[in-house]
Amino acid sequence: MSIATTNPATGQVLKTYDPMSEEQIDAAIGRADDAFHQLRGTTVDQRAGWMYAAADLLDAERDEIARIMTTEMGKTYASAKAEVTKCATAARFYADHAAEFLADEPADAAAVNAGQAFVRHQPIGPVLAVMPWNFPLWQVLRFAAPALMAGNTGLLKHASNVPQTALLLEDVFRRAGFPEGAFTTLLVGSDAVDQILSDPRVRAATLTGSEGAGRSIAQIAGRELKKTVLELGGSDPFVVMPSADLDRAAEVATTARCQNNGQSCIAAKRFIVHTDVFDEFAEKFAANMAALRVGDPMDERTDVGPLATERGRDEINEQVRDAIDRGATVLVGGEQPTGDGWWYPPTVVTDLTPEMRMWREEVFGPVAGLYRVESYDEAIEVANGTSYGLGSNAWTRDPEEQRRFATDLDAGNVFINGMTTSFPELPFGGVKNSGYGRELSAMGMREFCNTKTVWVGGDGGGAIGTAGAHAE
Repeated sequence: MSIATTNPATGQVLKTYDPMSEEQIDAAIGRADDAFHQLRGTTVDQRAGWMYAAADLLDAERDEIARIMTTEMGKTYASAKAEVTKCATAARFYADHAAEFLADEPADAAAVNAGQAFVRHQPIGPVLAVMPWNFPLWQVLRFAAPALMAGNTGLLKHASNVPQTALLLEDVFRRAGFPEGAFTTLLVGSDAVDQILSDPRVRAATLTGSEGAGRSIAQIAGRELKKTVLELGGSDPFVVMPSADLDRAAEVATTARCQNNGQSCIAAKRFIVHTDVFDEFAEKFAANMAALRVGDPMDERTDVGPLATERGRDEINEQVRDAIDRGATVLVGGEQPTGDGWWYPPTVVTDLTPEMRMWREEVFGPVAGLYRVESYDEAIEVANGTSYGLGSNAWTRDPEEQRRFATDLDAGNVFINGMTTSFPELPFGGVKNSGYGRELSAMGMREFCNTKTVWVGGDGGGAIGTAGAHAE
């Protein structure tokens, strides 16, 4: 795949880039390693000052950054602006809380026969981030902010269709004051990942992407004995029980399915509805989906823009056609439009059966599958009957059902009476084939830290201070 900006609304190639050579990659890794040795010697307060400056730049340049994202991958301009704002918020969150998250943690010295004992969190070095195109700024920032604040450096291999977004984030961190090489965009294809991750100067990797890409990264990292965090695909359930507020559930379901033009790992994809309210919910949901406006993503009135890639659009169409050919019923949409650009309408499909691709595969676009169930137990069986376990939603006003859903849904995230989303304050990640490890919160920062035990004997002299965060 070429490294290029291609407008998905028109299919027009706007800008192309030459991949970096092996020598350029080696030099970039060297700069990242040099920057790590410099960055680890700075204080948390120094790094926070640079991170606050990066947040200010994101806010000041929000509209232009959003315009680039919309041009490169087709998300609506309104959602792109919201993404930039979310990134600035997360940057400030880590600047605010890094000292707390990195502070030494005193242990029970007497229990381990020590004069003093504590845990210290220290950076490990350059981390490779392999990131997707669907949230081209947020996916990167939620790794980069905690990594840089911990004292690590970042090497970004972004998706090949969002090179301008990748380069602008490198520029933001540079202008904010971070040392040269602290955050570097590598304009390379996926075939260069093995070389990069095998380099001994690169200490770990994080990937957000497909299950296949995750397996590839994990295989390389396993061979090299390097830490990985993987956030992979999802086929998130959205369960609606009889006590649910159906109007609100149908409204949120529409947003949850079609956010980011339906191209989100945590978008609700399988709508599992109790038979007592199935027909009423289906009617409301289908009407909401039909009312969405598909069009120019730069138009503030547009709800759904084009799909990011032609291949992705064609894959969705094939999944829907397969379901129809095997007896599924289309309530709304289901017809791929003709003409330029990679468009697909909001679609609702029901009467799904296990032999259909939509039953077992993630559908990465504005297509919802409706499933009728007879009981709570059957809802859980269908919800958990997938190889994925990223996000999940349950709609019920019954306190006992709420308690059970929180325990029984096999996913990294359970949202009850609300839409699955990510917050800097909460850990984010999946189970099963949706990956492992966590991003965001203190847990996300510490994934790429050396959690070091320090034990000092009772006769070892003066105590080592553990108050607050420390310079590396």
